[in-house]
Amino acid sequence: MHILDAKQTAAALPYSALVPALVKVAQQLREGKINAPERMVVEIDKASVLLCMPAVAADIGMTKLITVHANNAQHHLPAIQGEVVVFDAASGRRLALLHGPTVTARRTAAVSLLGIEALLPFKPKSALLIGTGVQAIVHADGLVDYFGVGEFWISARDLPKTEAFCDALLLRHPHIKIKPLAADKLTSELPHTDLVIALTTSRTAVIPANIAADTLAIGVGAFKPDMVEFPAELLHSRTVVVDCLAGAKHEAGDLMQAQIDWSKVRELPDVLAHGFVQQAVLPVYKTVGQAAWDLAAARVAIASLAG
Repeated sequence: MHILDAKQTAAALPYSALVPALVKVAQQLREGKINAPERMVVEIDKASVLLCMPAVAADIGMTKLITVHANNAQHHLPAIQGEVVVFDAASGRRLALLHGPTVTARRTAAVSLLGIEALLPFKPKSALLIGTGVQAIVHADGLVDYFGVGEFWISARDLPKTEAFCDALLLRHPHIKIKPLAADKLTSELPHTDLVIALTTSRTAVIPANIAADTLAIGVGAFKPDMVEFPAELLHSRTVVVDCLAGAKHEAGDLMQAQIDWSKVRELPDVLAHGFVQQAVLPVYKTVGQAAWDLAAARVAIASLAG
């Protein structure tokens, strides 16, 4: 069994391979060829949970085990730790042990990239990222690597931290243009960009309601019923697309609190199968994740190890 650390796991998951792998998995989900039940959440204590996310296909199966300890900073440990165990479906033979948080980070960014490819009628050149955490980093990397996006605005509540994030991102991608933007000026000084991507754990809306009609807004960070990144006004004025409808009904706090009509929500696998009729006003895209996306990443990693 191959055991990969965070750096090795990242190297085994290039976005150029992850996005096509997600397309294949989305098709197999629609055809009932992947068994990916909703994730199991087991409470450890009031500030900690164990998450178990299995998925099985004809070729491989995998289980992602993640622990989230909200108070781990006091122990000088990351809040999120975990692994992805990959096995051969025919025999159960263990194939790989991948770094769980890295798999989650990169496949989450890849799900955003796939949504952009499916919903944006042109290749993006600019993006506003709201947040400065791990997901902001991998989304910036993915946008540069996969689409060649060359212009970024970064917004967060802590302006010095935002400026430091911009400096660090510029070291990773010296050819891009990047500007910090204070969160309290986001609405009044909102730049016109192809993409607005929220990557926070906010409990109040962070995406401006006044984004342009030709801007695609993506909400990634809000993954609990009490978390919100989209303003209700924006959700009710645009078509809503989600990566996983079942998960969104339990986890997408933005959509739940806005009391949207679930019968009108489109799911990404169906959009990929049937296409999306472009309108004058672009949709909004909400992702919550699911184990099948991790299985797609596991396939890419196994292929990378074999090649």
